[in-house]
Amino acid sequence: MDQERRRGHERGQGRGRADARPARGRGERKAPEHRPHEHRPPEHPSHEHRPHARRSHERRPHEHPGRAAARAWGRWQRGDGGGGLPWRSTLLIAVVVMAGTGFAARNQPDREALEALGRALLLLGAAPLLFRHRWPVPVVFGVAAVTLGYLAAGYPYGPVFVMVAVACFAAVVHGHRTAAAWALGLLWAGHLLLSHWLYHWLPPAGDGPAPWGQELPAAAFAVAVLAASETVRVRREQRAQLRADRAAAEQRRADEERLRIARELHDVLAHSISVINVQAGVGLALLDSDPEQARTALTTIKAASKEALGEVRQVLDTLRARGDAPRAPAPGLGRLPELVEQAGAAGLTVTVATSGPRTDLPPGADLAAFRIVQEALTNVVRHSGSRTARVRVGYGSGHLDLTVDDDGPATGTEAGGSGNGLAGMRERAAALGGTIEAGARPDGGFRVHAVLPFHQEDPPSPQETP
Repeated sequence: MDQERRRGHERGQGRGRADARPARGRGERKAPEHRPHEHRPPEHPSHEHRPHARRSHERRPHEHPGRAAARAWGRWQRGDGGGGLPWRSTLLIAVVVMAGTGFAARNQPDREALEALGRALLLLGAAPLLFRHRWPVPVVFGVAAVTLGYLAAGYPYGPVFVMVAVACFAAVVHGHRTAAAWALGLLWAGHLLLSHWLYHWLPPAGDGPAPWGQELPAAAFAVAVLAASETVRVRREQRAQLRADRAAAEQRRADEERLRIARELHDVLAHSISVINVQAGVGLALLDSDPEQARTALTTIKAASKEALGEVRQVLDTLRARGDAPRAPAPGLGRLPELVEQAGAAGLTVTVATSGPRTDLPPGADLAAFRIVQEALTNVVRHSGSRTARVRVGYGSGHLDLTVDDDGPATGTEAGGSGNGLAGMRERAAALGGTIEAGARPDGGFRVHAVLPFHQEDPPSPQETP
């Protein structure tokens, strides 16, 4: 925008206009208006405006240098950035084989001179390597056959076996170890026939049988190629499995976190909205006959909605950047009196009884206990005709015993249904290794009973309850 303003100012000065907004003449063209919602590309695109070019050359942040080098080598092999033929690495192999064989021929005067046919055979052996990732089995057999023909023609030994090693490596890595073993075995067997029985009819002229001692290094080379290829294949599979396991673990953690947030939001909103719903009904019923009581109901609605907003904000704070700590402590049984007061505002009288030496609970167990009691009282308000409820908290050795009773009867939806509230309570208990039972009593009431185990590193300091 600043560049356009400067250009407009310069054009105005060129026309001799002194004012910032010159009057437009009859034949004068109207200057184009700037539209904020339109995106205009830069006039001189540079490298920083092309993220794809940067992405293909720079190393990813926090990436191991070895992995970055392997990824760069893979891109270099493919030649076109992905999915294409590995023509660069194939060209490199062909150059190395051609040059190395030329040097090796100088020290093997008893073999045939490396003429045009020999070099053509070397190129013919390197060419199938372009397709070693698409069709590894035909490539490994083809390269082995061309190599055997090269040796049968009496040409010098040398880096020609590099092509066989690369083809076998590609076949094994792609899961065709049997084909690679057969190709190497047939090549070795053919070499035995050429060196010890067929040399009379093959060039070079006057050649004798090869010493049997050279077969041992040849067999060792074949075994080493197969072993190295299998090792690379196993490591790749292990890395792929490790990546899959890591992705599955991250997905599992994300699902658990999503379910945890869903439980928190359900518990907070269900309880607060139930209180607001009851008080709104009271306020509407008493708005004309008892304005003071209606005012009290509205005050309760305001307090419940404010607390609900605070708890929802606390839950949503967990979605901030990783590593940030929550801004407020999670609720626990220490806020049980507030819960009783809120239930009383909704017309439910709650009595609380405790037993056993009171213990400082771990945060997870403390939060789960508070939410279970909160959900149980919410269900009483929503689904029970009773206006009284009893909460018993029992502190045991390494476990917490919670019981919430009401005298019923059930109203509206069935009290023992399997809604999200009961499912959330069961999930909270199961996450701690505890159990929960919820169902109707024989006398028509409803009971929620939960046992939550907990463990502490340091022995707690018990305080006897009054």
